[in-house]
Amino acid sequence: MTGRDVASPTAAGIARVKAGVQRAVDDHAGQILAVSHRIHARPELAFRERHAASLLARTLAAAGFRVECPAYGLETAFAARTGGGPGPHVVICCEYDALPGLGHACGHNVIAAAGLGAGLALAPVATRLGARLTVLGTPAEEDGAGKELLARRGALRDVDAAMMVHPNAYETAYPRLIAAAQLRVEMHGRAAHASLFPDRGVNALDAMVLSYLGVAMLRQHLPPGDRVSGIVVSGGQAVNIVPDHTAARWLLRAPDEAGLRRLEQRVLACACAGATAAGARYSVVRTAPDYAELTANRPLAEAYSSNARQLGRRLLSPEAMPATVVGSTDMGNFARRVPAIHPMIAIARWGVTPHTPEFARAAVSPAASRAVLDGAKALAMTTVDLWLDPALAARVQVQDRLRTGGRPPQLKRPFGNAQALGRGA
Repeated sequence: MTGRDVASPTAAGIARVKAGVQRAVDDHAGQILAVSHRIHARPELAFRERHAASLLARTLAAAGFRVECPAYGLETAFAARTGGGPGPHVVICCEYDALPGLGHACGHNVIAAAGLGAGLALAPVATRLGARLTVLGTPAEEDGAGKELLARRGALRDVDAAMMVHPNAYETAYPRLIAAAQLRVEMHGRAAHASLFPDRGVNALDAMVLSYLGVAMLRQHLPPGDRVSGIVVSGGQAVNIVPDHTAARWLLRAPDEAGLRRLEQRVLACACAGATAAGARYSVVRTAPDYAELTANRPLAEAYSSNARQLGRRLLSPEAMPATVVGSTDMGNFARRVPAIHPMIAIARWGVTPHTPEFARAAVSPAASRAVLDGAKALAMTTVDLWLDPALAARVQVQDRLRTGGRPPQLKRPFGNAQALGRGA
């Protein structure tokens, strides 16, 4: 890349800069893939991702980034910054938490390595382009809404756009990512000897089972976009004691926040009914901030799509996306505040779904390695577009103002605080 390319952001000049960042990803390929495999080999749960966060932060610091780790009051978050000047400030997100019992069955090692690769490729040109870049380590996507906590603590202050890439069995810049809430339901009964004096007990497990069956029967009457899944995490202490306490965790999903609140009320009604039928008491709390639905910024998504297609990736259009294929992510909480995209990149054949052992194996397959490098390149190229194409930057901001109705994002108004939701006799 030459100074002339930076001074004259023509189509040809932008293409030359983008070719340069692609070469830079290839130059760092061995290092990038090694990081992906090392994170995959040591899966860590939400808010405990010490190895992954440290590995990424050290690698970025060695490349000249100004690194803050921990960051924003979260032990396993980091912020690696480079560049400067009046140009757009872009955040590239790295996720790296794993799943209990399944390891990296959501492929967050791919996300982390692709974000790292984009950062390494962009760092040498950011200052010369008069722009700013932050590679942001965002813990606890699977459980805890780490991005919402980061946003509340100022991680998006003075940020113009945020992006990341997520592995899947399909490829699109417009995934269906819907709102979600996490609830903990507890039933409180009275212990008794299960044989001598069962009549003196109040069975908290019966209350939970009735509540669970209520939700199970509710499912067939839910709107097509709603989802409910749950597990019982505590069912009693011994078979010869009437259980006096049980607990369950529920994950509720709906297309938007309004639908989520309606669904929440129906699940609360099931908890109340189960407790009432068994004579128990119940309590319900929201255990983490809610996950907002994500609407991709269309100009930014189109820029990413164009770049990914140049790399030979085959992306589904929004219209081609099956309506039943949905997920949730705390990247939606970032998208509530700044223009954002969360494209999917394929690492497995259709039918191999995240959160399965097969997908965990796919996350270190040759297809995953290609996705890491292509994802890094596509993110870097899209960032260059945003930095060097004022027309694109303007369209991104116009689209964001249309989304918010011209109102600034309400950063001081939290989305779905953890709180008590219900309690009854």
